[in-house]
Amino acid sequence: MNAQHTRMRIMLTRPTNVLIMLLLDACIWLQRTDVVDFRNRVQDIPSQFIYDVYDFVVIGGGSAGAAVAARLSEVCDWNVLLLEAGTDETFLSDLPYLYPVLQKGRLDWMFETEPNERFCQGMRGNRCSWPRGKVLGGSSVLNAMMYVRGNAEDYDEWERLGNAGWSWQDVLPYFVKMENVRDPKIAGHPWHGRTGPITVDLFRNQSSLQAYFLRAVKELGVRVTDDINGPDQLVFAPLHGSVRDGLRCSTAKGYLRPVANRKNLHISMNSVVEKVLIDPRDKRAYGVLFRKGNRRQYVLVTKEIVLSAGALNSPHLLMLSGVGPRDQLEAHGIRVIQELPGVGQNLQDHVAAGGGVFLIDNPAGTGPLSIRLLEVSDVSTARDFLFHNQGRLLAMPSCEVMGFINTKYNPPGSKRGDVQIFMSAQSDISDGGTEGLAGAGLTYDYYARNFESWVYHDSFLIMPLLMRPESRGRLELASADPMDKIKIYPNYFAVDRDLDILVEGLKFGVRVAQTAVMRSLNATFIYDMQHGDTCHGRTGDDFFRCLIQHYSQTIYHPVGTAKMGPARDRMAVVDAQLRVHGIGGLRVVDASIMPTITTGNTNAPTIMIAERAADLLKFAHLPALLREEHYRHCGSYNYEYHPYGSDTMPSQVQGAPKGANRNV
Repeated sequence: MNAQHTRMRIMLTRPTNVLIMLLLDACIWLQRTDVVDFRNRVQDIPSQFIYDVYDFVVIGGGSAGAAVAARLSEVCDWNVLLLEAGTDETFLSDLPYLYPVLQKGRLDWMFETEPNERFCQGMRGNRCSWPRGKVLGGSSVLNAMMYVRGNAEDYDEWERLGNAGWSWQDVLPYFVKMENVRDPKIAGHPWHGRTGPITVDLFRNQSSLQAYFLRAVKELGVRVTDDINGPDQLVFAPLHGSVRDGLRCSTAKGYLRPVANRKNLHISMNSVVEKVLIDPRDKRAYGVLFRKGNRRQYVLVTKEIVLSAGALNSPHLLMLSGVGPRDQLEAHGIRVIQELPGVGQNLQDHVAAGGGVFLIDNPAGTGPLSIRLLEVSDVSTARDFLFHNQGRLLAMPSCEVMGFINTKYNPPGSKRGDVQIFMSAQSDISDGGTEGLAGAGLTYDYYARNFESWVYHDSFLIMPLLMRPESRGRLELASADPMDKIKIYPNYFAVDRDLDILVEGLKFGVRVAQTAVMRSLNATFIYDMQHGDTCHGRTGDDFFRCLIQHYSQTIYHPVGTAKMGPARDRMAVVDAQLRVHGIGGLRVVDASIMPTITTGNTNAPTIMIAERAADLLKFAHLPALLREEHYRHCGSYNYEYHPYGSDTMPSQVQGAPKGANRNV
């Protein structure tokens, strides 16, 4: 097959898919008032009503920022402003199956890495696509909702690196605090919570292949359990996600909607921050400069600024504000206020080997076992969701069974796997490339040569992820213009061992396909059926290396670019209290502070960081407030609110105090 044929086929089907999405969106508006949820959605504060001065300003309303802003607003005497560059969640973002459709759209920052010949060779321009959420709720709105806390050893390692208070025993209470586990099989475990804002449950719809996956790994001698977040992580389990009643539970839904009517919490959307204002004399952060629509303005802060813009935008804003590596700042004419060479360094990500497609045949001849776009786009699927809150739209296309394994490169007896495995009932050929190709950034030529002959064939996907890369990437300024995106150098496979570990992960997937239960489905690695594919002529480990270097895929887990560590660590950016070294009144609270990446998906650890940060801020500032007679607490959340639980709309934004807002 040639690339032109693939391109034309996809281009001809894309308008139909767009029309289906528009119709579904309209039907949700008419039928699913619980998804529309007007009574509880966050109200955007108009520019003219933003105060001159706040106690706290939180930059970024994503996975961390939404949580920390909501927690700070529990103190009624504190005025909190949350600045978010994006808009509110869409209706379609609630549907698990449609999460890939959200990429490359208005909810996505649409980052791409700089070209490199060592990885992403099958992508356009040798650039990896790095989706990041530009929406209230951040990447918790754009991601695959997989709920994984990480391994206890991850956090004990953080403490060993000089970060007191971040051991597993220290952070576990915050995981418990944030959780509302609803799966009855695991809800009773003492290490889980049942009253938090983030609902954790099984996905409501699974394919017939889930049972085959679990039987296959059992056949390989791997233990199967109900809880991937239990004491033993070297197991396989059905996937749990941050879902509520089958729908996505983002931090916007979990943390912000229940408190949207608090008078002391202002949320400003479509607000792009340009820099943090820092006094060069005493090196204290005192305000934030941002643009909302066509209006450029700034606000002042009496207590602290919380930078929660994510692992890419937080270091970017630090550098634009004069905090970072001297050579980069001076090269772009930015005044150096605090030299911190670690800003933008230490970039880590869970790179995955994409393209692990296995063809199958249903021995019963009763139709496909996998999830294919042809069935999902059927009218009955929409009807199941709209009228019964069931069906394929509530399925997770990227993973149904998850597990961790040790390869031969991991220390013997390690309890912390070096590879994570996703087992999915949908593969690169299940949607004919209409959405997956664009989301991954694959070239039409690569797709045509490797997948085109088998589009819509019954299949499954096994994807291995590298858990603890030794390679480290970096971020670099493109210019001093805040609108120019940061340059991303992930540096995948700079250390050969990283590539070797992923090769072992792919070989595990092949072994799964060779089990008796999978042989009953005639499971066949797609590359055994192809002729003239990209890596044709290579064999053994060399073939797997070629496959990985062509189809290198981020799993959306960039971390580490504002590393937490003691002052003696030259590359540390924040201390164990998340305060920026050398700068007063400024903390970083998001995945960028992780000194080392966690074992598993990073969204839950990021929310945990926000929960702990909120307590650190309260510990620092509440004692003075408690000495005042007028101190008031704003009460607790109604975490289990129902969209119809209130008889009144969220209160309108109150007028600003005396003094017009300062405009620049």
